[in-house]
Amino acid sequence: MKKKITLKNIAIFLVFLFLAIQSIRIDKTIVPVNPTTDFIALTSANDEVANTLKVACYDCHSNQPTYPWYTNIAPVSWWIKHHINEGSHHLNFSIWGTYSEKRRNHKLKECIEMIEEGEMPMSSYTLIHGDAKLTDAQKLQLVEFFKSQKTVMTETEEEKH
Repeated sequence: MKKKITLKNIAIFLVFLFLAIQSIRIDKTIVPVNPTTDFIALTSANDEVANTLKVACYDCHSNQPTYPWYTNIAPVSWWIKHHINEGSHHLNFSIWGTYSEKRRNHKLKECIEMIEEGEMPMSSYTLIHGDAKLTDAQKLQLVEFFKSQKTVMTETEEEKH
């Protein structure tokens, strides 16, 4: 005798599946800040710039993300952890001091471009984190700060990156 697939059976299966995936947790280990390699510490950013960086950038671009309550719910937690991993892979302000001068300049150039083009912080992030949405003044302040951190390089050196 074949069992008939009903909406009730599908709903029960989906609830069971949702509960089962909750056992697959993300790693929320926070690595202590090392002031000898952290961007804010190394650049002596003023309090306003430091706060903007922490609120709008550090969750994905450092070893210091904050994990809100909804990071306890799979599969949302997996999606957020993926964003954090991707963000810190491309740029990690916590290990800024380990980057070569050329890499720092390249990353600063990318930061400037991403902010000016409105690509960072990502709209999917600012949707939930309204305080991370940058005002025009904050964007200008960050861009100017990033520009001030670039070291002098010849155009030939910049083109290589």
